[in-house]
Amino acid sequence: MTIGAALFLQHPIDTVVRHAREAREAGLHSAWFGQTFSYDSPALAAIVGRDVPGLQVGTAAIPVFGRHPLIVAGQAQTAQAATGGRYHLGLALGTQHLTETGFGIPYERPVARLREFLTALRPLLETGSADFHGELLTAATPLPATVPGAEPPVPILVAAMGPQALRVSGALADGILPYLAGPRALAEHLVPAVTAAAEAAGRPAPRIVAFVPGVVTADVEAVRERATEALSFYERFPSYQRVIGLSGGTRAVDLAAIGDEETVAAEVRRYREAGATEVVFTATDLGGDADRRRTWQLLGELAKD
Repeated sequence: MTIGAALFLQHPIDTVVRHAREAREAGLHSAWFGQTFSYDSPALAAIVGRDVPGLQVGTAAIPVFGRHPLIVAGQAQTAQAATGGRYHLGLALGTQHLTETGFGIPYERPVARLREFLTALRPLLETGSADFHGELLTAATPLPATVPGAEPPVPILVAAMGPQALRVSGALADGILPYLAGPRALAEHLVPAVTAAAEAAGRPAPRIVAFVPGVVTADVEAVRERATEALSFYERFPSYQRVIGLSGGTRAVDLAAIGDEETVAAEVRRYREAGATEVVFTATDLGGDADRRRTWQLLGELAKD
């Protein structure tokens, strides 16, 4: 994968599949799905990947709180088998507010939980078995946990941006899924940290899948106004505040690529030069269907480079 788009989960499944097909026809390599309290993102990815041949599909990202490695491994392997090996599993720490409000469980020691989750999950995805007994999690397999056809092993990516999460992800995952982390933050902070951790653990160079809000549009002012409102949600969380600042911004909208084809193409190049191995555009619907198609068309053309 090199360039993809995050699809919108406010539509019926048939509409999501249609949008995925449009993205593929435009030349995009991948479609990604968030995980909130509505759609089950691995199941949706399996449906889309099965209905749209050649399209890579991924979740970005499933919080580790309120989930268990055995359940997530079964979901991920099922999606991998359904799509013929085109599924990519994204995990996240989640947030204290959503974890404690939604699940009624304390948001404690998130990085330690991530470490144990990844330690238990990888052998499940690679061998279908586990015998992990940690401080926070236990994952053992009295019965086989292998899904026929789930090959190759599902890659694991983490929405990691803080120093500790980057170290854990570099050592135990296959890459990261940074969001609202601009080229400056990637080049100076995130990429060096996760790469060093991977090297220290003897792992391959990590994938850097940069998620970027962006729209190709002629009505820049109106779309930027909508983006300001839509992205302000992230400004309440310290992890995003930090990475926005490291990127040289003050608000989330400062990291949005909004403008004509030349402007947006230049931003994609900046992310690649900063170390992104893949770029995924989000919020491409903020300008309406015409601008979304225009954005996907440009991204498809860039994917050929």
